[in-house]
Amino acid sequence: MRVTLKPNKLRALLGGHPWILDGSLELLDKSNTPQDGSVVDVYSDKGRFFARGLYNSHSKIRVRLYTWNESESLDDAFWTKRISTAIDLRKELGYFSQATRLINSEGDALSGLIVDKYEDVLVMQATSLGILLRAEQFAQILQNLTGAKTVIATTEPAMARREGAPEELTADRVFGAPVPETMVIQSGGIKYEIQLLGGQKTGFYLDQRENRLAAAELFKGKTVLDMFCYHGGFSIAASQAGAVSCLACDSSAKALEQVKKNAQLNAVDNVETLQGDSFQILERFKSEGRTFGGVVLDPPKFAQGKRSVQEALRGYHYLNKLGISCVAPGGFLVTCSCTGSVRREDFFDMLHGAASQAGRRIQILQQRGAAPDHPVLDSCPETDYLKCFLCRVI
Repeated sequence: MRVTLKPNKLRALLGGHPWILDGSLELLDKSNTPQDGSVVDVYSDKGRFFARGLYNSHSKIRVRLYTWNESESLDDAFWTKRISTAIDLRKELGYFSQATRLINSEGDALSGLIVDKYEDVLVMQATSLGILLRAEQFAQILQNLTGAKTVIATTEPAMARREGAPEELTADRVFGAPVPETMVIQSGGIKYEIQLLGGQKTGFYLDQRENRLAAAELFKGKTVLDMFCYHGGFSIAASQAGAVSCLACDSSAKALEQVKKNAQLNAVDNVETLQGDSFQILERFKSEGRTFGGVVLDPPKFAQGKRSVQEALRGYHYLNKLGISCVAPGGFLVTCSCTGSVRREDFFDMLHGAASQAGRRIQILQQRGAAPDHPVLDSCPETDYLKCFLCRVI
C-alpha cells in the first residue's frame, strides 16, 4: 500500500528520523486505506519513493520507518539481518553474556521493539502495534539467533490503548519453554530478583547499570536517601560500596518488599525502606531540616510527548528543589530524567533554577546517559532519553 507525504514535509525527514507523524501524510481515501500494522511505501508529493515502514491509523506516529531502500522488503530475511546486527553489537561490547538490553528500539533501527536478555530468557516489549502483531515472528527469529529457551512478549496497557491494539494481544505471551514468574539475575555485580511475568517494562531497568555504580562511589561513608527506588538498585549499590546507611523510598509496597529481598540476596543490612509519596516525603524532610550525604532522584517519566514538556520541567524543578534542600553541604545529588522529550540542555537549565531557588549551588561532576547497550541514534534525539547528573551540592 502506498501513502504520500504532504508538500514541504519531506525536508524534515531527510535526516533519517524513523517516525512520520499523523500530520505529515495526505488524507487517505477511506475506501482504500492501509490496514493497521501493515507495510506501507511512503512517497513524496512529487511521486518519488522515500521509505518503507509499518502503518497505524491510531498512533500519532503514523508510520514507523525501517528502510529507505526501495529494493528491501520487510520480510523474515530483513528482520533477521537487522536483529542480528543488534545482537552482534552487544557481543562486541562484551554485554551478551550478562543481563543486557539486546535491542533498543530506534537506537538499533528497530522502532517499537525492545528486547532484554536475562540468561536464556528474552523479554520482548512491543511499543507499537506493527511490532506487537509480529511478536511470534520476532520471537522465532530471536530464538534462532540467540539459542534462548524462552521469549516472553509483553506490552504496556497504556501503550496498547494508544496503538489501538486488540485486547487479546495485551496479555503476556510465552514462546518456548515455560518460565517461573521470577528469577535472580546479576547486573553490575549486584543480585536482583526480577519479575518475568506481569512486571514493569521488561522486568528490570538495565539502563541505569553503570550509573548506579558511579553514584555508589560518591556515597562511600555517606547516609543516602533513594527516592523512587523501585527495586533498590541505587541503595544496594551504595551499601555495597560503603555507604553508612540507605533509606529507600517508593509509593509501592510491592516494590519495597522487593528491595528487602534484594538486600538479603546481597547480604546488606543497612538498607531501610519507607513507603509514601516521594514529593510528600521530601517536603516533610525539608520542613524537619533533615539532610543526607547523598540523595538520589530517579522518578518515572513525567511527560509522554512534546506537548507536556513544560509541565514535566515544572515537576522536575519542584522535585529537584526539594531534593537539593535535603542534601547536606558538600553532599551529593544524583538526579535523573527518563523523559525523552525533555532535552539534556533543558534539564541542565532546570537544575540550575532549582538550585538557585533552594539557595544552594551545585557542581555538576558528570552528565551520564543510559548504559552502552542502549545506543542513541543520531537521527532520533528521543533515544537520548535518560539523563543522569552526578552533582556536588554546596
